[in-house]
Amino acid sequence: MLYKTIGRLLKIGTLLSTWGLMATVLLQIFCRFSPFDTPSWTEEASRLFFIYAMSFAAGLAMKNEFYVHLDMFYNRFSARLKKILNVAIPIVTLLLFLVMAFYSIQFIILGIPEKSPSMGFNMGLAFISMFIMATSISYYLWRKIRKIYKTTKL
Repeated sequence: MLYKTIGRLLKIGTLLSTWGLMATVLLQIFCRFSPFDTPSWTEEASRLFFIYAMSFAAGLAMKNEFYVHLDMFYNRFSARLKKILNVAIPIVTLLLFLVMAFYSIQFIILGIPEKSPSMGFNMGLAFISMFIMATSISYYLWRKIRKIYKTTKL
């Protein structure tokens, strides 16, 4: 239940952010080729939509294992080393993203008093994207590590 809910929220966030990015970029293009002035907020909005689209999609990429693998090196290793790497790499990556999640909270708090230049919203809102990315990747890495632990014997 939680697994499906998190996946759906990440998909919806990715879609809404991507649609927002497309809408702001299309507005910029339309205004450049028309007599209308391009609104000053569109550049900042498109940047923010892009950041959020990547943040939401990063967890989904981890869930579906869409990240790049260096098979050229990996295939040259012994079976034992491959098993060790299959366990060690997700654990180290999880630790790194847990550290990122922890410090992203402090970054969000630091951004609360700041205002964005053209849109005037609280910059803590922009920095929440780092927390979303770190926690969603950590969640799917934790599930992967549990699955590896249940199926692999070193």
